[in-house]
Amino acid sequence: MARTAPTVAYKPKPGEIPTNPGVYRFRDADGRVLYVGKAKNLRARLSNYFAPLHTLHERTRRMVTTAASVEWTVVSSDVDSLQLEYMWIKEFDPPFNVRYRDDKSYPFMAITLGDEAPRVIVTRNRRIPGAKYFGPYPKVWAVHDTIDLMIKVFPIRTCSDSSYKKAMASGRPCFPGQIGRCGGPCSMKVTIEEHRAIVEDFVAFMAGGDQRFRKELTARMKEASAAMDYEAAALYRDRLQAIDAVLNKSALVLAPDTDADLFGIAEDELAATVQHFVIRGGRVRGVRATTIEKELDITGGDLVDQVLQRTYGNAAGADIPRQVLVPAMPDDADDLEEWLRERRGKSVTIQVAQRGRKAELMKTATLNAQQALMLHKTRRTSDYVARTQALTDLQEALDLAEAPLRIECFDVSHLGGTNVVASMVVFEDGLPRKDQYRSFGVPETTDDTDSLYQVLRRRLAYLDRPDDDVPPPADATADGEVVTERRRARFAYRPQLLVVDGGKPQVEAAARALRDAGHEEIALCGIAKRLEEVWLPGEEYPVILPRTSESLYLLQRLRDEAHRFAIGHQRRRRRRDIQSVLSEVPGLGDARIKALLRHFGSVAALKEATPDQIEALPGVGPKLAASIHAHLSAR
Repeated sequence: MARTAPTVAYKPKPGEIPTNPGVYRFRDADGRVLYVGKAKNLRARLSNYFAPLHTLHERTRRMVTTAASVEWTVVSSDVDSLQLEYMWIKEFDPPFNVRYRDDKSYPFMAITLGDEAPRVIVTRNRRIPGAKYFGPYPKVWAVHDTIDLMIKVFPIRTCSDSSYKKAMASGRPCFPGQIGRCGGPCSMKVTIEEHRAIVEDFVAFMAGGDQRFRKELTARMKEASAAMDYEAAALYRDRLQAIDAVLNKSALVLAPDTDADLFGIAEDELAATVQHFVIRGGRVRGVRATTIEKELDITGGDLVDQVLQRTYGNAAGADIPRQVLVPAMPDDADDLEEWLRERRGKSVTIQVAQRGRKAELMKTATLNAQQALMLHKTRRTSDYVARTQALTDLQEALDLAEAPLRIECFDVSHLGGTNVVASMVVFEDGLPRKDQYRSFGVPETTDDTDSLYQVLRRRLAYLDRPDDDVPPPADATADGEVVTERRRARFAYRPQLLVVDGGKPQVEAAARALRDAGHEEIALCGIAKRLEEVWLPGEEYPVILPRTSESLYLLQRLRDEAHRFAIGHQRRRRRRDIQSVLSEVPGLGDARIKALLRHFGSVAALKEATPDQIEALPGVGPKLAASIHAHLSAR
């Protein structure tokens, strides 16, 4: 009788899970919600979690084995499942769902619409009841400059609540009102109703840079000038200049009638960063940066789904634009559009920016996201507390006798099996020591594991070299030549941990190198890129570090740095090889070699070129072009 592949004990019985759309929750033995998800077909989705354990993604397996039960709620439509999933994620903050770290360092412009006489303020508080927000702005002075310009056109209240109450009770203008810096009812120049109308114009202009106000002011200025009311005409002129200054502060990036939100995303296996560009009236009105920590492995479309739910879960009306531009289309895009339409009250489209100015703007947002992700990772590994925690966690996870203060990471890089190189990067106390990086050429090898074995044997050989005879320290007061003590070569320092880029095969090759070199006392692990698993020699299953742990971030940084250094070394070698090939052509000097490579981009492209095409380059005559073509064709 065939044995059933193991799965979890709480797996529902066949037929228990409905085929309706709905939302499901995994809970642990204490009732804590571990994960919340939605599905168009609950039975089809949940069956994926209850497949044999050995077939599951490592992190999915950890989630389902940590859980003790699963429950689900059937809903009437896919749109309802979106709303319920969002509500439950906000309520329970499940550890296996993506986790957000909003960048709260940027200030906002807020108009306190919930007040009797709304005022405009600069704040980082996003929870003012009834407030309308614009931004965020990259600098505090930028939002203050915008406000100074705006109140010249739309004179609304700027004074504090205490000043407002005192002025309204005493009948005397508030101090900002006395010096022309406050246009609220406390200035005694407008009524509460008149002020509310000005506030609405202020909000309308900031929401879309409405050209209506510019046209009205232009018309009034001309009327006043025609009536020879030059004082009023000058006032309208100054307001027009203020409007132009506000509009010029944000360049026109799309068509003037475009209202859109654009999301640029950069991600790796552990985290993602989102750059949210708020575009109103074709201009970027604000930029928001968000960092997301991923626990389970999710696709780009699923990540976009989560980002949109997070962004618009509490939004309504004008906060939701006509277009949402994303780097990848989520599977339930139609349901998301319906969900957004219900909140906005008008149609909303979700699109992938593929061409034109939208695609260029998406590239800019994505580049910003990539830089933010790099900065996020660098800050984590540079923070002293985080570094200490990372080294302590590594010591515990890998069962080391002491924290690995010196870690060396190795990576092998090649181009189609040729031009094989390897890199060694060094981290001490959790920080890179770039002066101790090393690169290796591998002239002959059978595969990556053989290359790794060769490189490690060469590196470990330095540990066995005896120290040079060092004379005793010289007497600083003696006559004659003073001989200083020679320090031990840094390449000979013994690491506490070796890390290799790869999984079980690479770790076993490295373990063999340690064994053959007689240095099995050095700890070893490998980190596999796709699943971020940590492999130990001789173990059948990998170590799974929490995705948000400092130790996994440190290992990932090591691996990425080793890969970057290896690729850079390979490119430099290829460049030298290319130049050496062309230097064999008689009459072709360094200047012309650089000009040829700059023009054609590579030797491969140059090899495909005809003599006439080569001759078209300035400084290359027919004879030299024929020599270049013949030399490359013969290789």
